[in-house]
Amino acid sequence: MLILLPPSERKADVRAGRRLDPTRLSLPELNPAREEVLDALVAVATAPGTDVGREVLLTGAQRDDIARNARLRRAATAPAAAVYTGVLYEALDLATLPAPALRAARRQVLVASGLWGAVRLTDRIPPYRCPIGTTLPGPGTLTAYWKRVLAPAMESAAADGPVLDLRSAAYAATWTPRGEVAGRTVTVRVLHEREVDGVVTRSVVSHFNKATKGRLVRDLLTAGIRPRDAAELVTALRDLKYPVLEEPVTPGRPRRVDVVVTRL
Repeated sequence: MLILLPPSERKADVRAGRRLDPTRLSLPELNPAREEVLDALVAVATAPGTDVGREVLLTGAQRDDIARNARLRRAATAPAAAVYTGVLYEALDLATLPAPALRAARRQVLVASGLWGAVRLTDRIPPYRCPIGTTLPGPGTLTAYWKRVLAPAMESAAADGPVLDLRSAAYAATWTPRGEVAGRTVTVRVLHEREVDGVVTRSVVSHFNKATKGRLVRDLLTAGIRPRDAAELVTALRDLKYPVLEEPVTPGRPRRVDVVVTRL
């Protein structure tokens, strides 16, 4: 099973460790694209005037973000599992997984990235700021850029097993499973159910969405579940006591399911 996660906007500080070596990252077929994005990101961050970097990168970028990006080539690295933080990764809590579950996570999880395309949890990366909506001189809009190059690498990583796609919509736009791979893919939306003035409503709430996805992955890994196809994956979620609502299956498209939660 391949599990696709979004990155976290927040990254842990890495103060010591081996310098970045993009040639040692997983999915090496992505390296030429990674180098192009990396060069563009560093060039923007080191352009004269802090405001240049801030405006090109994204609204709300801070001075520390620009400084981090400026030194990416010589920055200390840590495994992606330690660099990505935030609600989803706190709920997943990789550091406390039993050894068999942690080994499975290292094999099965890919984290989407505006800078790297996708990385495994064991890949050593520095903290960086590069949301998928960023537009850089050269690569252009990163959503469109990665959409042009990601498919072969992702299809290879999926092999012949099921795919659990938990990426946010922005990152999901960089690779949409097609054909036979789509038939093995399950996408998950988390809905928060609550009663408002006597009426039951369901809506997407970011915090509930991220925390539930982190717990869901943790539960799958800890249980040692190895589904053979998308149908078995959906059954596994139900067996783990997640309330699952499945949309009608459309041939050639991923299965879409909603996981309904009432509390965090």
